[in-house]
Amino acid sequence: MTEPVDRPAETVAPEVLFYEQGASWLWVLAGPAAGVAMALIQLSGGYGIQWVVPGLFFVLVSGFLAIQVKAARIHTSVELTTEKLRQGTEVTLVDEIVRVYPEASGAETPKWQYARALGELTGVPRGRTGIGLRLTNDRTAQAWARKHRQLREELTNLIEECIPPEPTA
Repeated sequence: MTEPVDRPAETVAPEVLFYEQGASWLWVLAGPAAGVAMALIQLSGGYGIQWVVPGLFFVLVSGFLAIQVKAARIHTSVELTTEKLRQGTEVTLVDEIVRVYPEASGAETPKWQYARALGELTGVPRGRTGIGLRLTNDRTAQAWARKHRQLREELTNLIEECIPPEPTA
């Protein structure tokens, strides 16, 4: 008779509350478009098509854009789960987030906008909007996203769920 084998409990991935991929691979299609454009330019000149130049444009533009898209997908992607906030390659545990600051309004710049941006980039990436966060140990940082209002809402809901209610006297 065989004895039952103890199997480790399956780990369940936490629910993803918010996700942005960083960049789309569709940008790489500019390489074939550049090759076709060069072929059409050659054709309109009346000399026929010499495939070296359109091929070179196709390869160079596609290759360069593929590198850019891959880098953007690594460094400007955002993922929020019930346990962590990932900005690029930097991971911040939700337990470390104490407060989400209100959205900036008015002429005066809030102090949190001078805080460091999460992720390994030097600031909030272009096309994204910062969200002020108060972290443990009296630290301030900026989360960021294209759909910043949606991320702010998810963060606020998540932080409110994590904060225990104050004891009543």
